[in-house]
Amino acid sequence: MGRRAPIVGALALVLSLAAPAAAQSPEEEKAAVDKRIALLQAAIAKAKEQEGVLTSQLSAVAAELREAQSAVDEAQGRLSALEGQLAAERSRLDELTSLLAEQTRRLERLEAEHRRAVSILERRVRQIYIEETPDLLSFLVEASSFDELVDTFDLMKRIGLQDKRIAAQVEAARARAAKEREATKRTRVLQAATVSVIAARTAEARTVRDRLAASRDTLAAAQSLKQQALADARHSREEYLAEVEALAAESAALAEAIRAAQAGSSAGSSDAGSAGSTGSAPSATGFVWPVSGVVVSGFGMRWGRMHEGIDISASTGTPIRAAAAGTVIWSGWRGGYGNAVIIDHGGGLSTVYAHASALIARQGQRVAQGEVIALVGSTGNSSGPHLHFEVRINGAAVDPLLYL
Repeated sequence: MGRRAPIVGALALVLSLAAPAAAQSPEEEKAAVDKRIALLQAAIAKAKEQEGVLTSQLSAVAAELREAQSAVDEAQGRLSALEGQLAAERSRLDELTSLLAEQTRRLERLEAEHRRAVSILERRVRQIYIEETPDLLSFLVEASSFDELVDTFDLMKRIGLQDKRIAAQVEAARARAAKEREATKRTRVLQAATVSVIAARTAEARTVRDRLAASRDTLAAAQSLKQQALADARHSREEYLAEVEALAAESAALAEAIRAAQAGSSAGSSDAGSAGSTGSAPSATGFVWPVSGVVVSGFGMRWGRMHEGIDISASTGTPIRAAAAGTVIWSGWRGGYGNAVIIDHGGGLSTVYAHASALIARQGQRVAQGEVIALVGSTGNSSGPHLHFEVRINGAAVDPLLYL
């Protein structure tokens, strides 16, 4: 309603200005109503045109939105796959980091053990070297037998060999741990590089997805705005149609007033005088063409409303002649008709001549068939110079071609 309010407000202002004032004649009041109807019909036509444009635009936007959503879904699929791969590779990198930390701690422990073993071995060797003679002498002195002497010496020898084996085993374990740690370190470096590459690809895929999503959201917003505009246009058209129907009823009531005025008129074709120069012979019904020209729009439905006469093409200033003798019951401005002349021919039959550039006949004047009553123009609701000609029976419009 926000976007429609200025349109409706402006139209209401125009209609209020066009509303009939008090003490108007039925003809003047009907002219005002007809003018309001013409304005509403123009608004209805405009609303229908807007509906058509908006419907086409919505169809195009909907197609673009479907394509955009498909692109977003595809990009999201690629992103999800990369995110899953990145999570797996990061998990592997975390495992390698933990393994490397454990191997580092194990290597440090083995190195400490190796240092202790070597230190013990070195201390034993040094003691044996320094204290070998006294110890040997003490062994010889203290030994109670030759067998005890041999056993003691053999024990010392085995202790030395055992220290050497322990040191060698610890050194081998340390070497293996160092090798494993270096291998894990190299693997971790490669894994970190892999994670970095996949993370970059994931970031790029996320950027693409976000850009496509932003484009999709823009299209969705445009679709929402156009849908609201279409709803507003349809609502406005419905409001205009409702008012046109009400005005049409009012117009019908005024037509009755016009018929009453005709009934009180004493004008008739027999009292109108002789025919003037018509430029054409009367038809079987006794009518002559009001102007010479081509019928560019016929009687019937046009643009969603009834076209109650025919439009005859003619240049501005061309004389308009009375189709039959009668009395002028209207000569003046009639809303969408512009400058118009209405002639009562008696028996409930009347003719209307609209969009004139100048009026010659005056209200109450009796005119002869073929007498010039106005000049062709483009006043009122008109897109170019022409004569709008109507034939009415008891106020109701009939096809003028049936009388010409």
